[in-house]
Amino acid sequence: MALVFIPALMQELTNGCSTITVPGDKVRHVINNLDERYPGIKERLVDGHKIKSNISVAVDGVISPMGMLEEVQENSEVHFLPAIGGG
Repeated sequence: MALVFIPALMQELTNGCSTITVPGDKVRHVINNLDERYPGIKERLVDGHKIKSNISVAVDGVISPMGMLEEVQENSEVHFLPAIGGG
C-alpha cells in the first residue's frame, strides 16, 4: 500500500494522523480510498475530476503533471502539497 503524507491543515479529518497507508494504483484510487476512511478529504483535494489548482501531488518525490491519473506503486510515497506559482 502507498504511504500518504497528510498535510497539517487536513489532519483534523484523519484524527491527527500525518501518514496513512492506502491501497490504489493511481492517485484517483488513493484519494477515493482515503475519502472512504476519512470523509471530506476528497472534497479538499479534488475539483470535479482533477486535483484542485492550488494543490500539487508528488509521487515518490516527483511532482506529477498527470494529477489523478498518475500511477502509484505498492511502496510509493504520495504527498499533497500547496501548489507554488512562478513568476
